[in-house]
Amino acid sequence: MNPSAPLSSLLPPLARFGDLLSAVDSPALLLDLDAFERNVTKMQAAAVSAGMALRPHAKAHKCVAIAQAQMRAGAVGICCQKVSEAIPFVAAGIPDILVSNEVVGEAKARLLAELAGRARMSVCVDHEQQIEQLAQACEQTGSRLELLVEINIGQDRCGVADAPAVLRLVEVMEQYAGQLRFKGLQAYQGGLQHVRGMEARREAVLRATERARAVVQGLQDQDLDCETITGGGTGSAAFDLGLGLYTELQPGSYVFMDADYGRNEVADASLRFEHALLLASTVMSEGMGDRVVLDAGLKSLSAESGMPWVWDAGSPSGRWDYVSANDEHGILQCRTPGGAKPRLGEQILLVPGHCDPTLNLHDALVAHRAGRVVAVWAIEARGLSR
Repeated sequence: MNPSAPLSSLLPPLARFGDLLSAVDSPALLLDLDAFERNVTKMQAAAVSAGMALRPHAKAHKCVAIAQAQMRAGAVGICCQKVSEAIPFVAAGIPDILVSNEVVGEAKARLLAELAGRARMSVCVDHEQQIEQLAQACEQTGSRLELLVEINIGQDRCGVADAPAVLRLVEVMEQYAGQLRFKGLQAYQGGLQHVRGMEARREAVLRATERARAVVQGLQDQDLDCETITGGGTGSAAFDLGLGLYTELQPGSYVFMDADYGRNEVADASLRFEHALLLASTVMSEGMGDRVVLDAGLKSLSAESGMPWVWDAGSPSGRWDYVSANDEHGILQCRTPGGAKPRLGEQILLVPGHCDPTLNLHDALVAHRAGRVVAVWAIEARGLSR
């Protein structure tokens, strides 16, 4: 041992090429490349068949290698939810990025305008102050941005209510024609993505779609056509693809599938996606009674969408449940009192409850095929939340 060597050099690698998955240090995110590639291909093919563009949401994965795989498959670009989140994707050469969110403040507007000098950048707005700040930033940097007005179709979060409100914002944009261009509308309803029943979700999608259609018709009545209408997600895609509203779809979680989406009743078997993302954990204590303790808690997975599933031989376990997440500990309980418990040191695989914030807790994805490590992919946009 070299006492002068940096302590960081003592940390062993998460995984090495050719390792069995059982040798991966934990907690660690594992990506089954075969399942992942099938998911990417399936969603892209569905969009092409429907005559729609696919703009996957990178907030789900925050990983340049995944965005590049989606672009190779035919995506027109990606979405990011924060301006800073877009930085590693622009640096990697992703050519077309929508910040599918509103931006307020001179610092963020300036950053977005700077990025627009390196890639085709678009962003959502729902207030004239946002437009004015973006125009000023573009004038200072000599760049140009494309703007989409977000409309509220039921989320009651961001967005304007109707066509007159859209028209007022477009009139403001027209004052800055050298810096800004009206591109169209964003119409997204996140809540309906997680309506469990198929028919209930279908009805929710139809209600949201009719609200969006009313806005589009109101704009057409005033001779304003929308080049782009973007929205939709993994949970609503099976319906969105056939309704003729969107010109592009922006699902994210389909590349991984998490336990929350796994609880949805699937509308179309042809759009049933596979659980490609698992979290490797290890039994670190024998625990008490019918419980054991894992080394994966809230610092390794999110719990706001429910507990993770225990993955056992390719499906949710019928033997054990993950019942409680503490900061550094996860509690696993046997379903059958007195049943066999996992052994100390045994690897336990989990399907995260919500992939987006779980990815934000990790530096890397361990990509594998046939049970062996083939690559470790950085999660470059992790923590970029400004």
